[in-house]
Amino acid sequence: MGSFKYPMKFCSTCSAPVTVKVPLGDNRPRAVCDACGAIHYDNPKVVVGCLVVAGSSVLLCRRGIDPRSGFWTLPAGYLEKGETTEQGAVRETWEEARARVDIDSLYTIFDLPYISQIYMFYRARLRDGRFSAGEETVEARVFVERDIPWGELAFPVVDRTLEHYFRDRRNDEFPIRSESIKKRPIRRQP
Repeated sequence: MGSFKYPMKFCSTCSAPVTVKVPLGDNRPRAVCDACGAIHYDNPKVVVGCLVVAGSSVLLCRRGIDPRSGFWTLPAGYLEKGETTEQGAVRETWEEARARVDIDSLYTIFDLPYISQIYMFYRARLRDGRFSAGEETVEARVFVERDIPWGELAFPVVDRTLEHYFRDRRNDEFPIRSESIKKRPIRRQP
């Protein structure tokens, strides 16, 4: 359990000031409204995406936005309200890479407590062979294993998912992989 600061200063229910304190019956500090008593929870964000396979290649996107603009990533983004994780992964793949995919299965799950995020990547097949850069992507390309730009990958979860995939592909077995990345790694610049 880490200590996190609440950026909230005012209640989203009634606009009165909030105080950070441990509510009755709870065990963690929360933003609590001084007027209406609403308790505001600041929970982790869920990021969903796809490891898109096209034959012996995988699809990567060069980010056009921060964080990590210019680096390569798997198509992914924040889960929206009302979506399943699978629906969100398909939507994000379309938004980032203009790719239509068929989901095979959930593949990797990563807990990143140092930034309060959970990542979930699905293995998916490129449906019609077409893809292109989306609004937040500068370039979308497929790479065979030997051509992956390992030193230019945006996030540790991308490195780990690709490492798992290329190792698992040799045995044609793709178990669900789950791990925690406990602290922020030092990242290379392209």
